[in-house]
Amino acid sequence: MTAEIITIGDEILIGQTVDTNSTFIAKEFNKIGLSINRISSIKDAEVDILNTLQRSVNCSDIVIVTGGLGPTNDDITKNTLLKFFNDKLITDRNVLDNIKFLWKKYIKQPLLQVNIDQSLVPSKAHVFINNNGSAPGLWMTKDKTTFIFLPGVPFEMKALIKHSVIPKILKEFSLPHILHKTILTYGMGESSIAEKIKEWEDNLPVDISFAYLPSLGRVKLRLSTKGVDLSKITANIQFQIDKLIPLIKDVFVGYEEDESIQKLISNRLIKNNSTISLAESFTGGKIADSLVSIIGASTFFKGSLVCYSTESKKNILKIDEDIIKKHTVVSSHVVESMAIKVKEMFSSDYGLATTGNAGPDKGDSDKEIGTVYIGIATPKEVYSFEFNFGNSRERVTQKSVNKSFELLLKELLKN
Repeated sequence: MTAEIITIGDEILIGQTVDTNSTFIAKEFNKIGLSINRISSIKDAEVDILNTLQRSVNCSDIVIVTGGLGPTNDDITKNTLLKFFNDKLITDRNVLDNIKFLWKKYIKQPLLQVNIDQSLVPSKAHVFINNNGSAPGLWMTKDKTTFIFLPGVPFEMKALIKHSVIPKILKEFSLPHILHKTILTYGMGESSIAEKIKEWEDNLPVDISFAYLPSLGRVKLRLSTKGVDLSKITANIQFQIDKLIPLIKDVFVGYEEDESIQKLISNRLIKNNSTISLAESFTGGKIADSLVSIIGASTFFKGSLVCYSTESKKNILKIDEDIIKKHTVVSSHVVESMAIKVKEMFSSDYGLATTGNAGPDKGDSDKEIGTVYIGIATPKEVYSFEFNFGNSRERVTQKSVNKSFELLLKELLKN
């Protein structure tokens, strides 16, 4: 079976809002065996909605649409559906009761007519109650295609997908299993990995597809297959993985479906009963942000400082001014001092620090743009690494974040 995802909203088309809904839906649908054959974004305009829905009839088994269901005049999806499905609006008492409950318990403002009108739904629709908002989800059918309409607010949409839409899809349809296994590698480029595993890749069976997913400082390797027998396709994938891992063991860190590298780091710190603190310069707190997103971060994360300027390195971290004058702020000497100082300041077992020239100018250093230093202070020693990640500010920053995680995990795995 195939599915199509449509997002409605001018804010997406002008770049004001990033379409994260499609990413979430695609992942959730793949988990239950639905293959996505198209993702598109369209204007919140009647002609665009009608044309897109008509194009989708009998081209996909399921079409899921997010957005345009709000109470304001610019949200026109619901009324457009009446033309497409030749339907009329009726009041759904369950939706109305839910709206009144939400307003009484959470909103605590007068219930306006536009809010009450959210309980008007197409008479042919199966309705999903939205426990997080006023716009209900709708399940409708035309010819052989099932259409699902959901609010565009991400947390409302996600709850409806998990608790209402997917259970109904699994009840209504018999689906195959789609299995993806994604291997995480850090520290080696896509072409180098491809060269190492060329013979293995050339001998993959035809029912297993393989893809490289490179990003800054890391490469994901995805194996995919599908079939009706989950145990069989799982065994087939695992057989190929068991042959692949020895070829890339020096850069392999884990599986995306299981745990991110941040989670692997947190697991290791917790297992060793260790803590960490950070001193970030040009990475601006991005490393800390990734670590504290892990549930239970308070167990191992002591704190973080963003010491962006030379003055903050001297005044807050107390880096010796003579070291800065002699070596500049972008140097192994300074990053090692930063790692030591932040470790002492927070009384943590490990300290990690970054400093560098991300561009577009050199700032308080004579080092080439793209030059970065990553320092790690352990319970026994301190050391640092020098890299040059090019002249793109975004590339330099993100590669440095990823490289920091790679180096930190390697250090933690020593124990």
